[in-house]
Amino acid sequence: MKTPNPLAFMLLAMLSAVLMATIGVFARYTQLPAEHITFYRLVIGAGCMLAFMFFTGKSGQINHRPTKRTIINGVMLASFMVFYVQAINYISMANAVMLLYLAPIMTAIFAHIVYNEKLTKVNCGFIVLALLGFVLMLPTDSDTLSQQQGMGYLYATLAMLSYSGFMLINRKPSQSTPYQSTLVQLTVGATCLLPFVVITPIMPSAAQMGWLIAIGVLPGFVAILFAVKALRVLPTVSFGTLAYLEPVAVVIFAWLLFAEQLSAMQLSGALLIIISGIAQGFVIRAPRPIKVSVTE
Repeated sequence: MKTPNPLAFMLLAMLSAVLMATIGVFARYTQLPAEHITFYRLVIGAGCMLAFMFFTGKSGQINHRPTKRTIINGVMLASFMVFYVQAINYISMANAVMLLYLAPIMTAIFAHIVYNEKLTKVNCGFIVLALLGFVLMLPTDSDTLSQQQGMGYLYATLAMLSYSGFMLINRKPSQSTPYQSTLVQLTVGATCLLPFVVITPIMPSAAQMGWLIAIGVLPGFVAILFAVKALRVLPTVSFGTLAYLEPVAVVIFAWLLFAEQLSAMQLSGALLIIISGIAQGFVIRAPRPIKVSVTE
């Protein structure tokens, strides 16, 4: 059997991270409510995943009984997506994504409490460093946050907590394959958002529908497919490290497309969060091997 080339799968992981970063860009261009954007992302992504499984001989995996944990994770998936898209309506994409990427740090704290995964002094040091980075990311143009900024940080915090719960649940081994887990979570997430879409029906224009299809196909499906393939070869730490390319890409996209600029202090804070998250992946102690779900 031919040995997989790790460099090729590292490239897939990097492309997955960059594609994930496009959700904020596409969401800005659609100018639709967060629940509508997230619904289309999930339902189109689920449709693409279903078609992929049919055409690649994995149709036998579709008909299965999902676990309660997978269903709950579908709810968590929809939650952090909605809250993140809502957050970028109030604050910059850079601030929203950096707060979202405090989730791995918070997951380490929750895992210490829930799964008895002990934190060392080094772990705690990186957690403090990441929190310091977030403080530096806060606006410096006024002494107090405006009401609009406060709403943005509230939504971003809810997104971070939902994402932390999502990762925490996924830390336990699962009998489902990554494709099964992803399909169920996308479908459950879309189902959760369907009532909100029905209550406030909006017929997207042709241009908006184009952006919604892009959201569903690129960050909703292609990015996940690349992550699936990369996770089958790369160590979890390596994949988690490369995933931090996403917030970097978000900052670059925000600067190039929307003229969102960070001060030197905010850039320093972003750097602290990224470094802390990457370093945390190398030093965190896990009591047993972890089967990583595709959408982690």
